Amino acid sequence: MDLIPSGLFVPAKPAVPAVPLPIRAFLKALRTNALSSWPTAAYDQPLLRRRFLGRTNLLLNAPDAIHHVLVENPGNYRRSPASIRILRPITGQGLLLSEGDNWRLQRRTIAPAMAPRVMPLLARHFVSTTDEMLDALTARIDQPVDMLATMQGLTLEIAGRSMFSLEMRRFSPDMRRMLAEYAQHYARPHMLDLMLPPSIPAPRDFGRRRFQKRWMALIESMMYDRLHAPPPDTPRDLFDLLRAARDPETGAGFSADQLRDQVATLILAGHETTAVALFWSMVLLAQAPGVQQWLAEETRQIAVTPDNAMAAMAQLPRTRAVLNETLRLFPSAFVIVREAIGRDQAGEASIGRNDLIMMSPWVLHRHRGLWRDPDAFDPSRFMPGAPPPPRFSYLPFGAGPRVCVGAQFALTEATLLLAALVRRFEITMDSARPVLPVGIITTQPDHAPAFRLAARV
Repeated sequence: MDLIPSGLFVPAKPAVPAVPLPIRAFLKALRTNALSSWPTAAYDQPLLRRRFLGRTNLLLNAPDAIHHVLVENPGNYRRSPASIRILRPITGQGLLLSEGDNWRLQRRTIAPAMAPRVMPLLARHFVSTTDEMLDALTARIDQPVDMLATMQGLTLEIAGRSMFSLEMRRFSPDMRRMLAEYAQHYARPHMLDLMLPPSIPAPRDFGRRRFQKRWMALIESMMYDRLHAPPPDTPRDLFDLLRAARDPETGAGFSADQLRDQVATLILAGHETTAVALFWSMVLLAQAPGVQQWLAEETRQIAVTPDNAMAAMAQLPRTRAVLNETLRLFPSAFVIVREAIGRDQAGEASIGRNDLIMMSPWVLHRHRGLWRDPDAFDPSRFMPGAPPPPRFSYLPFGAGPRVCVGAQFALTEATLLLAALVRRFEITMDSARPVLPVGIITTQPDHAPAFRLAARV
């Protein structure tokens, strides 16, 4: 196995409560930083159970129980009311929130457009857009750089080009401003969001609906521009593939509203989660210069171009290992929540009707019964030849039928981008102030530190 430099470090994280939080403190944690809501026992025990707002909440850490819920009996579990309230305004009725027959129809229709055979087409967009961004960053050598905003802008541009073949500079400022507005005002759950069924509006839902109209109008304006571009002879991007997609059983395609909601879902999930994963990888590499140098030794030997991008993936095991370890420590989706439709038994967990089931990659990936040095940054866990983690103890993209359909897209994009960054730049941070993760839909930093980039020699 290819060994990394010795010496592990533990990145900063929120304080862990010694005991379960009382209800007021728990509600405050959900509003401010959900990552601080789980007590010490959550990182030691296979199952944590508590009563909250009149219902039973279960946190599952046992891989066999997680496998049962996500893979063996997923039909018994649905999205929780709070997750529907929070996600629907920015994803509509797309694949992420659909259920039952509607979800199966959408999944069957969209899956071919996200298949591995499509990756070479999309990888060309990844590499060409990244090269432009690196050229722009070269002009800022030794100057403070907001790498969170830079990664968000880059991945949004990639999502726009690979999905629409459109330059995103016209739309990017409005999209970033609106997403920041949503995170600040509507993405944090309040008590009534948790208590009321989705059919009964909570007070914040009125603001969310007003936001949704503006957000979907922006998505529709992007689609309008794309639909009025000259039609291609062959598919040139993901939008062409989605427009041409047909349910293999019925032959039906997406309606205009369904296509809009798929685009909203994919452009949101396809840029925000990748951006934060790349940001956290740079935070880790800046604090582990030995690992960064080890990674640079791999990337300097490989010149990635739009034509060889997919072939180069096989030559980047260190880069993939760093990304996998980043997603272990800072999973973009920090919690998976389901509501039980009926009674069930998942491993040792007895589940009642309407119980709320949580599987938290944030907790699971740091569980002391499943991982060696769980809080330490150690990419060697994911190098070829290393013992694999227990199945269903590592869930950066979920599992089962509802595993993230864009996982291959995200991993390919992030691997190629990180390799290009480290190949060209030495990455450091301007400040010693710890960067703490905050759970708000995705795992965000509590502040965006200034980075400095130096030309790598």
